[in-house]
Amino acid sequence: MDAALRQKLDDLPAEPGCYLMKDRASAVVYVGKAQSLRSRVRSYFEGLRGGGQAPALHAGRGDDRAFVALLDDLLGDIDVIVTRSEKEAVLLENELIKKHQPRFNVRLRDDKDFIVLRLDERHAYPRLEVRRARQRKDDGARYFGPYSSASSIRETLRIVNRWFQLRTCTDHVFDHRKRPCILYQIHRCPAPCVYEIAPEEYRPSVEDAVEFLEGREGELTERLRLRMAEAAGALRFEDAARLRDQLVAVERSLEKQRVLMADDADRDVFGLYREGPDLVIAVLSMRRGKLQDARTYPFRQQEFPDEETVSSFLGLYYEQNPVPEEVLLPLEPEGAGALAEVLSDRRGRKVKLLTPQRGAKADLLEVAARNAAQGFKSWHDRDERRDEALAALTRALHLAREPRWMECYDISTFQGALAVGSGVSMKDGEPDRANYRRYKVKGVAGQDDFAMLHEVITRRLKRAVAEAAFPDLLVIDGGKGQLNAALAAAHDLGVPTKPALGNEGIPFVEMVGLAKSRLVDYGTARVISGRRRATRFAERGTSPRATGSNEETGFAERGTSPGATGSDEGQGQASELVDAADQAHRGFVSELERTPERVFLPGRKDPIVLRQNSAELYLVTRLRDEAHRFAITFHRKLRRSRNFQSVLEEIPGVGAGRRKALLRTLGSLKRVKEATLEEISNVEGFGSKAAKAVWDFFHPPEGVPAPAAVAEETSEPDRPGEPGAPSPDDVSEADIDKALAEEAVGTEE
Repeated sequence: MDAALRQKLDDLPAEPGCYLMKDRASAVVYVGKAQSLRSRVRSYFEGLRGGGQAPALHAGRGDDRAFVALLDDLLGDIDVIVTRSEKEAVLLENELIKKHQPRFNVRLRDDKDFIVLRLDERHAYPRLEVRRARQRKDDGARYFGPYSSASSIRETLRIVNRWFQLRTCTDHVFDHRKRPCILYQIHRCPAPCVYEIAPEEYRPSVEDAVEFLEGREGELTERLRLRMAEAAGALRFEDAARLRDQLVAVERSLEKQRVLMADDADRDVFGLYREGPDLVIAVLSMRRGKLQDARTYPFRQQEFPDEETVSSFLGLYYEQNPVPEEVLLPLEPEGAGALAEVLSDRRGRKVKLLTPQRGAKADLLEVAARNAAQGFKSWHDRDERRDEALAALTRALHLAREPRWMECYDISTFQGALAVGSGVSMKDGEPDRANYRRYKVKGVAGQDDFAMLHEVITRRLKRAVAEAAFPDLLVIDGGKGQLNAALAAAHDLGVPTKPALGNEGIPFVEMVGLAKSRLVDYGTARVISGRRRATRFAERGTSPRATGSNEETGFAERGTSPGATGSDEGQGQASELVDAADQAHRGFVSELERTPERVFLPGRKDPIVLRQNSAELYLVTRLRDEAHRFAITFHRKLRRSRNFQSVLEEIPGVGAGRRKALLRTLGSLKRVKEATLEEISNVEGFGSKAAKAVWDFFHPPEGVPAPAAVAEETSEPDRPGEPGAPSPDDVSEADIDKALAEEAVGTEE
């Protein structure tokens, strides 16, 4: 430790606040809070001996935190922020962690990943809306959740929509609907949008749904039983049967929430399990004494004491989730008093932080601890499988290092139109969506996949050079030609694609090509299309070749043909092939008749075939399929944008305001084309010059070709390429999507 940092430790104030530990590159690596900054920060260095030796641990800690032993080499500086109270320090710590995202602090995923249900009871006929947690506002509506998974919220909505019959249409549809939808026909909505239903009749369904979502089983089931008895007493047996089925469904759903406590308190129970620097925190959410949700949060490199880790986690967790009246913890967190004040302010009522040692609440902590241990085991088992897959992929592809950071690139185009590229990223075997990229191909005209791929890889590697951050492996969607185009891009930029002998410090990026599997060609399509012909040949006792037909029937790969084997044998083989094709899906051979996925390596003629159903094959095909999906999605978006582009946008000097005025005054694009110069001049915002520009656009002089958008409506467009080949503008969206899907299972060489 240098003298300047040692002096800063000596000058720390004995006041509450936050401290920021920085590495030698001035990046914040840890944020903490303390009631006394001097005592807390210096506690990490107690026992520090002279001569710059590694700091020793505080004798009372009783742990072996590897991070503390690294402080002397890692730490470059410490900044402190003094606050007026420990409560302010808690709030400031949360903000600093979100701002700097230190690698040694716990960090929760953003709350936008969670889903909530919103019910606005100010509307006469409320409905449940699905919202992201970040859209949660103090707008007078009631929110239920958050739900940690889409499956849990789908199940909840399924029950609510079926048995409580709240409307599902938006307010806009509700105000303009003229006839009831299908939900009314299947008795899942009373259709208040069409029929006159008093709000008082609709209100009981809302109250029932609220009690169900809040888990208030006793009140809800009792009311349903009373209604069922009243309906039966009034001889309304159909209504009574419906209420009976509703009661059974509600009881079956709510009995999954096992009662763990006799009281009706809302509480969260936290469990913690640690092995070295890795830990898992489990959260059991209980509402009205019933378990409603259980989640686990894994963290790596958490060397700091559990008391500090739990305190930081609570501050971040309750920024994204509602605060209950009780929080049960396995240990007393750092600054428990100040943390309780902060949580009480957020809830609006007092919040208790408890660490029970015996009784029913201690049993809940044991349940949470078991959940944390199970979550840790599942997390590490998944990591082990991922590490084994990466190691196997490294061996199979003869890579210089494990591909911890992989990216895959794909090109999507249709007849050379709207060519786009996609790049998807995977880190440690998991998608890294923050590094997904889309590329519009700008410098290539026509259908040239190799040139397009060269441009995309060039742009990607230029960014890598500028940021000095290279992926471990680039997977190119394609065969040998696509791989060579990517290698040429790297060579043009001077980026090595393999480690330099004797100079291992030079960054490099390895590349491979992944070619899709192909259907084995037995001539199935020709046999199916010529079924009648093959049958006719069989009836005649002849073969296509024997009759002079130059049609092949799919025996080329077997080295025989019906004509070469005689009429009887040809008849049998033709029938056998037709029957086999019929058994496969609509004339296509089954998945069992595919070639394997092939991986091409630089400088190697023959591809490598990875073991089928192996973890390493799944890893790279998953990455490739994600790149293909990402490219097609972007391509489809651009096509739709092009299709919805107005012809008026091509007129020079006519902006958005004038385009709206034209359509508002004249009514339609057809009417604009037919309008006279005088009619256009009378439109608001148009002078003689702008009006003439519009008129000239739709009425070009003789000998001057009309704009493409105008010519499309007045004449048949020329078709480029071979006679009968469709142009991109003459193909429907369904045709393009079908072609792109077929391309996904095509061949690359």
